[in-house]
Amino acid sequence: MRYSILTLFPGLVRPWLEESLIQKAIAKGLLQVEVVDLRAFGLGPHRTVDDTPYGGGPGMVIRPDVAVAALESVLPADEVILLSPAGAPFTQKVAEELAQKAHLVLLSGRYEGFDARLEAFATRVLSVGDYVLMGGEVAALAVLEATARLVPGVIGDPLSHREDSFVR
Repeated sequence: MRYSILTLFPGLVRPWLEESLIQKAIAKGLLQVEVVDLRAFGLGPHRTVDDTPYGGGPGMVIRPDVAVAALESVLPADEVILLSPAGAPFTQKVAEELAQKAHLVLLSGRYEGFDARLEAFATRVLSVGDYVLMGGEVAALAVLEATARLVPGVIGDPLSHREDSFVR
C-alpha cells in the first residue's frame, strides 16, 4: 500500500513514520509513505501557499494552484482524500474499503483548509470527527493508522483486526 500525504508541515508527519508498527511495515516493504511538502510548490521567492478564500470569508486557505501542482506530482492514485471537518464520517467500514486500494493520497490542510475548488480533484472528503483541528496532519495520520493496520502483514496476527470493536 502506498500513501502520499500532502502537508505544509512534513515535520509533524515524518516522526510518526519512524516508530512502532508503521515503521516496521515500511521497513518490510508492506507500506510506502511519501510526505510531500506543499511549500515546495509555493509561488514566488517566499514560496507562498495561501490566499484569501474564493468567494470571501475570514482567514486564509491553501491556494488551489499550489495544491493541484503538489497533487499532480503524486498521481495516479486510487483515492484522493481531502480531509475536512465538513466531510463524510471516517468509519471502520470506510477504513476497510480504503485498505483495499493500492495508493491513497491524503490532503492535509492548514489555516481554513484548502480552497473549495480543490474538492473537484478529490474522490472523497472525509472527517475524523465532529470537531475542528488546527491542521489536517492528525486526521491524515488517523486514516493512515486505521487503514495500514488492515494491510496483510502489518499487524502480527492477521485475524486480530477481525475482533475489533467496530467490526461486527
